[in-house]
Amino acid sequence: MLSRRTLLAAAAALPLAGSARAGLLRPAIDEDAPLRDVAAMHGLVYGCAVAGYELEQADFKAALLRESALLVPEYEMKRNAMEPAPGRYAFGPADMLVGFARGHGLKFRGHPLVWHRSNPDWLEDAVRASRNEDLFAGYIAKVMGRYCGRVQSWDVVNEILAPEDGRAGNLRNSFWLETFGPSYIDTAFHAARAADPHAQLVYNDWGCELAGPEHDRFRAATLKFLEGAKARGVPIDALGLQGHLRAYGEPVDQAKLRAFLDDVRALGFRILVTEHDVGDDGGPADAAARDAAVAEASARFLDVVVANPATDVVLTWGLSDRFLGAPGLRARLLGTAPRMLPLDRALERKPMWRAMARAFAAR
Repeated sequence: MLSRRTLLAAAAALPLAGSARAGLLRPAIDEDAPLRDVAAMHGLVYGCAVAGYELEQADFKAALLRESALLVPEYEMKRNAMEPAPGRYAFGPADMLVGFARGHGLKFRGHPLVWHRSNPDWLEDAVRASRNEDLFAGYIAKVMGRYCGRVQSWDVVNEILAPEDGRAGNLRNSFWLETFGPSYIDTAFHAARAADPHAQLVYNDWGCELAGPEHDRFRAATLKFLEGAKARGVPIDALGLQGHLRAYGEPVDQAKLRAFLDDVRALGFRILVTEHDVGDDGGPADAAARDAAVAEASARFLDVVVANPATDVVLTWGLSDRFLGAPGLRARLLGTAPRMLPLDRALERKPMWRAMARAFAAR
């Protein structure tokens, strides 16, 4: 008689309908191996976003330590949490997460240093009034200096491109751009390099995965920005792809994404997936059908991204559906509570977990 492990391995080798390798045998995976181990065997690091309150639940903490080799803070390093009042820093929650990672042998990423969102209420008015670059360069020095040597990678600038805004260089029309002009980006990266010469410095954004003219423009804008930054000697080490997808929206255009990533690699940049999840709103009530759609969307994306030799890291924006918000009574009755991440609310592995493991194993 066939063993359970043999049956699982055989099932895992079957094609996933509609996937990048539909019609081809997909690699078998060890259902007992943690996702971090499957990734490591194929030259990748798997990690996830975590919030401090999640670690208060012992079963989740055990699942996190089993599955993840790298952590990024979900909220604790956003500026509204780090500097709620001018010059008054609240390092405690971030210190706790960095200490937890070090205590358990996990790598750690910082996110984000300069962004147009999640800022304290006082910041924008102060920037516009003083026009003082120290309000971001000094902040970078302060925060990165505190964690120098303990945070291996930072999202230095986040979501800086928006071709639809019609600004030169396709830059987002943020208060940073309006106050300092395009040079604020270069200044931020140079400040980050000075604060921690050994940390990986990342430009993080979204919009490179799908088809359609707006995504074509965004891919072209991203490449133009990276080419220009490289020519100017801006110390950018890697491109971060957020990877927020939708199970019932437009699918990933694998051919365009593959060509784009090849161009990024040719420029000499590393590639990270920094915030992957798959929204399943608008799907049927049947949880199994929604799980399959989420897994398929994740596979279409990761099959391409992790195949690129420049890709080093894949992070999901969370590990378990448990913390996606308490579902209302209707959602619980209909089974439509969000199912966006590799583990369900009971911390059981879902089809998305298996899709990710197969993508890693196929690398």
